[in-house]
Parts: sequence; structure tokens; C-alpha cells
Amino acid sequence: MIIERFRNGDALPVYRRFRERGRMAPDGLNYIASWVTPDLTICYQIMEAPDRTLLEQWMANWVDLVEFEVCPVIASQEAAERIGPKL
Repeated sequence: MIIERFRNGDALPVYRRFRERGRMAPDGLNYIASWVTPDLTICYQIMEAPDRTLLEQWMANWVDLVEFEVCPVIASQEAAERIGPKL
């Protein structure tokens, strides 16, 4: 999961670039879904990649407009499988 904080709380430059250039993601990095706070300052985005290198390449295209926090996550089913033997 990626937490994107729009620099200066300003979503306009982010949406403008997205409209002009698209997501600018390298091959192999898959966008799943995203949610934006009602005040348009933060985006929570689910991306899927085989390794972090692809995320780093993508974030480099946006770092002038967005501060990123990467939170690796696993599916709930995988978490249940991991914890199951300990129950």
C-alpha cells in the first residue's frame, strides 16, 4: 500500500500530470485501487509489484509532487494461513 501526501496539500498538479501523462508506471507494476481523502491531500493506493525496484521507478516520476510512504501488505487470507498454526 502506498500513502501519497500531496506536496503543500495541493492535488491540482498531481491530477494535471496524471491527465497529461497517465500513471507513468513501468511494466510489471500494477495499479489495483486508490482512495483519496475528502480534502484532496492524501491518496491511499494499492499497487502490486514483484519487487520494490518497480515502485521506486514509478515514485521517481512523482516525487516532485508527492511524498511517498510504502507499507508492504499481504492479503488477509495469507495472514490467516500464517497465523493459523499458532491458534
